[in-house]
Amino acid sequence: MTLLDLDELPALDRRLKLFGHNRPGLIAFHDKDHLAGSGELKAEVSALLDRAGMPSGGRVRVLCMPRVLGFVFNPISVYFCHRADGLLIAMLYEVNNTFGQRHSYLIPVVGSARPVRQTCSKKFHVSPFMDMAMRYHFVVGEPDEEMRLIVDGHDDTGPMIAASFRGKRAELTDKSVMAAFLAHPLLSLAVLAGIHWEAIKLLAKGLRLKAAGPAPAEPVSLIGQSAEPFAPESVRAS
Repeated sequence: MTLLDLDELPALDRRLKLFGHNRPGLIAFHDKDHLAGSGELKAEVSALLDRAGMPSGGRVRVLCMPRVLGFVFNPISVYFCHRADGLLIAMLYEVNNTFGQRHSYLIPVVGSARPVRQTCSKKFHVSPFMDMAMRYHFVVGEPDEEMRLIVDGHDDTGPMIAASFRGKRAELTDKSVMAAFLAHPLLSLAVLAGIHWEAIKLLAKGLRLKAAGPAPAEPVSLIGQSAEPFAPESVRAS
């Protein structure tokens, strides 16, 4: 996973030989791989914050997998959106499914308690084995020397899905890029292969596919404080 400040990408592109911003590289980050694909990712995020009535102008960091040898698939990319004074004001969760579709959830960060705990209703078809009647619960630690991310999905009967990530910070250098590539040379292909392998196992166990339903009318769900509860949910703490 890479944690990238969108404002620092041009400087990283100039400094590193093995990392490319909007160009080929051993690993690379392309703005067009995210949100609406306009190629101006920071401007897109700022426009979403403005539309939601939240101040833009601060730094935006994104946690995601990079392109590896030109290919990428991110089940989820997580954006940390800050005010100009550095305060974290919103989280943006960008979800991709294996059918080539994408949807995002923009949720305000309320209060100073950490880790950030948020919840919203599922509005986008992801797994063909799960219904739409579900709520997501997010637990996010602000990136420091270590960080963690937990995403749980619950329906009326209880937990349906649980995913987590825990990482330690490492400086982005040509040396670290090469080491990461040698450790995970087919990163995105391995992720897609793993998803489809699990799907085969579920089919073999007798699970049946669920109807997808219509895609959301808007590519980004703006989750407002008046529309969704923000009290901490009963989510896993580790």
